[in-house]
Amino acid sequence: MAKLHIKKGDNVMVIAGNDRGKQGRVLSVDVEKQRAIVEGVNMVKKHTRPNADNPKGGIIEQEAAVHISNLKVIDSKGNPTRIGRKKDEKTGKSVRYSKKSGEVIK
Repeated sequence: MAKLHIKKGDNVMVIAGNDRGKQGRVLSVDVEKQRAIVEGVNMVKKHTRPNADNPKGGIIEQEAAVHISNLKVIDSKGNPTRIGRKKDEKTGKSVRYSKKSGEVIK
């Protein structure tokens, strides 16, 4: 399985679908399905039974997964960018960098 261009904690922008243009933080990534859950994006209503967290039950709104092809990472300057990989000169490890600005992404 190839490495993905997004990680948990990245700030991303949605580039396709009903939530196009929205930005948020990645809460989780499912590598096998190539989907990510982004904070405040792709909100769905879920009917829940009464439980310890929600004693009355009812309808709650929560984020649903978005395919990672519909997401672009936002660099520190706030620009959506493509991601490249290169070796770090000091450590020799592979790091992600912004193709637009050339800076390393955390």
